[in-house]
Amino acid sequence: DSVGLQDRRKHRPSELSGGQQQRVAIARALVSRPTVLFADEPTGNLDSATSAEILELVRRSVDELGQTTVMVTHDASAATIADRVLFLADGHIAKSLARPSQAQVIDAIQEVAGQ
Repeated sequence: DSVGLQDRRKHRPSELSGGQQQRVAIARALVSRPTVLFADEPTGNLDSATSAEILELVRRSVDELGQTTVMVTHDASAATIADRVLFLADGHIAKSLARPSQAQVIDAIQEVAGQ
């Protein structure tokens, strides 16, 4: 039970919290072992503790399963779990960082926004 919801397996989606629903969605996406997992704002509208759980699950899928993940986020903290962070501006890659800290992500966002 890699998503921590074994005790909730018979519950309907409406009976699950937002974070639990996010974990179910990621687990469903990972179960078929796709070549690439696309995660669009996987921590959007979640509290910080649940966001951390979701990001840990995504990171674990990369480290333990060899999963490739493409994640879109506006959350500088979430971006720090990535091996590579691309910053887009006007439809183009404006900057790229490898394994950045949160401060580096914030600085890059401000730099790209100032272009």
